[in-house]
Amino acid sequence: MKKIMKNAIFTILFSVLIILALFLAYLFLYASNDRNLSGKWTADLDMTGQAAVTALGWLQDMEAVSVSLQDMEARMQGLTVKLDLTLEQTARSGGTFVSTVQPESYAACSQAAYEAFAAVFRELVADRLRMAGYTGNTDAEAVEALVVQTFGMPTVSYLMTCVPDLLPPLEDLQTQYDASGTYETAEDILTRQSDSGSLIRTRTERFIRKDTILILTEETASATPGNLAGHYPMIYTLE
Repeated sequence: MKKIMKNAIFTILFSVLIILALFLAYLFLYASNDRNLSGKWTADLDMTGQAAVTALGWLQDMEAVSVSLQDMEARMQGLTVKLDLTLEQTARSGGTFVSTVQPESYAACSQAAYEAFAAVFRELVADRLRMAGYTGNTDAEAVEALVVQTFGMPTVSYLMTCVPDLLPPLEDLQTQYDASGTYETAEDILTRQSDSGSLIRTRTERFIRKDTILILTEETASATPGNLAGHYPMIYTLE
């Protein structure tokens, strides 16, 4: 009887140890991967709102408005600047990071913003011409030809010359997002600390990782010159 009891207890303990080992292996292989943020991540900063507000403000000053902010935003959708975030885990709950704004993405976004605005501007010019009794052709190509004839340059070039910058300056975005330093993770909190000469900046965000998606929310950051409102939540994808 005692031998049977010993064998039963041994079997139970052995089974418990196996289950515990499998659970720890699961945590190490899967759960820990959700905490390991190493890799190059890319997010899109949405510039649509600012570009639409700036464009509409210029039109209002010109008294040439027959379009709402919602219409302007709808016509200028998809204006984004790409932000790269490279994380390298060097310890159990931390490592190093580098964050940069892609200058070429900023240039492409700015060009797309002015092209979208030019399409709206040509439509407004066509409306004004028809209201004034103009009976000629008012399609996009014809209006573009009239703009070139009147101002000596294409619509996009004219708007780039006369309209305030539709996007925040690249330097302002770089001031806010370009950084390198160290990071730590605790629970669901990512804390990044960068050293820019005599200025130490700390950025604290709540993070959620699901496979190749990393979501950062609830920013708190030390005050810095030119600091912009955070574009949160930030949704990164792993390259």
